[in-house]
Amino acid sequence: MDWEVRQDPERLYKAFRFPNFREALAFAQRVGELAERENHHPRLTVEWGRVTVEWWTHSQGGITERDREMARLTDLLL
Repeated sequence: MDWEVRQDPERLYKAFRFPNFREALAFAQRVGELAERENHHPRLTVEWGRVTVEWWTHSQGGITERDREMARLTDLLL
């Protein structure tokens, strides 16, 4: 998995690049649908040509196996 581990809070982080805003927004929508289906929600930042996704479990104060699985599923959305 090529996700970074960032701190404060500990979380999985990855930036996805796209050729334009429309494709970035469509990817963010797919991540949102995954999050709703799994009832586990990331921090999403959508910019022109880029979506950053951050997974962590608030109640655990960091990364859990569920977050790792959500990151894996996010990669499959490309």
